[in-house]
Amino acid sequence: MTPDPRDLTISARDGHALSARLFPAGAPRAAVLISSGTGFPKGFYERFARHMQARGLTALTYDFRGIAGSRPDDLAAMEMDYPDWGRLDMPAALDALVAAAPGLPIGHVGHSVGGHFVGFMDNHDRIRRHAFVSVGSGYWGKHHRSYNPLELFFWFGFGPWSLARRGYVKGGGLWGGTDLPRGVWETWRRWCLNPRYFADELADRLRPHDFEGVTAPIRSWIFTDDPIANPRTAPDMLAVYPNAPSEMIVRSPADQGVGRIGHEGAFRRGMEPLWDEIADWLVDPAEPGPT
Repeated sequence: MTPDPRDLTISARDGHALSARLFPAGAPRAAVLISSGTGFPKGFYERFARHMQARGLTALTYDFRGIAGSRPDDLAAMEMDYPDWGRLDMPAALDALVAAAPGLPIGHVGHSVGGHFVGFMDNHDRIRRHAFVSVGSGYWGKHHRSYNPLELFFWFGFGPWSLARRGYVKGGGLWGGTDLPRGVWETWRRWCLNPRYFADELADRLRPHDFEGVTAPIRSWIFTDDPIANPRTAPDMLAVYPNAPSEMIVRSPADQGVGRIGHEGAFRRGMEPLWDEIADWLVDPAEPGPT
């Protein structure tokens, strides 16, 4: 019988309380940390996490600070920066998973920004392999042209208006994600308007970090109908991990037997064959990574 999921509260590196859910496998052979994309609550990944659990991987989902279950009552008053998710939240979530799955090899599934911030983690060496899903640079100029008007309006219209009105970016409507803290949106905007995204800031503004120290293999899955993570932007993100063996796999919706994938559809119903592929790769002993 598959054990029931357990809700957890994780203390981030600075003590901030993070909402998490553990999916323990009955006879686990590995464990997997699932890191969300910007504005996606942990519940979005529950079907995927349960699939990993059924495949013998103990899985952990969690909400970054300011998001969903980790959102404070007064979001407008919250002081934080976007990289805090990588520096303070992701390492604590990984520690919690290691504690819940002692002795097991650890894999990581990063969706969108969940793959951007591995180099900010002070314990990334505990991760054996990274499965990046829809991970590409946020620079608008390399996104699909049909998507540009919407994202430019988000950066220059809706976002500033929402911040001025509420002190945070309101979810729903034009922005389909959760409410976003000011510190997330402002840094995200700065990067997305820069052709180099955050790569130039790694030399100064974003120190300390350890992107050069990430050596665990990365396999990056991207999809032809994703306007953001595409064959132009995915290599830009792999390049910030210069010492990690990496490969990129490009798939179409037809390849996966579905009508649409886009930027988030890899975690929706119908993508179970991809989930099996990810699970198999994360636990494949052929290419040992860090233990």
